[in-house]
Amino acid sequence: MDEDVEVDLPRSIGRPATGALRHAGYTRLEHLDGVPARDLLALHGVGPKAVRLLGEALAERGMGLG
Repeated sequence: MDEDVEVDLPRSIGRPATGALRHAGYTRLEHLDGVPARDLLALHGVGPKAVRLLGEALAERGMGLG
């Protein structure tokens, strides 16, 4: 995982969720647009609270989880 990659994910989701998303290749919020919530929940470190917060952040930008 490249430490220099810019990460545009809400800090409120926590470090474990951020790490899991980065490892899966999701480094920007817009990368999550249309991704099913169940796929995110399958990532070790991503729980219901992180998915809810990501959904809220996406909705603020006119996007959403699948």
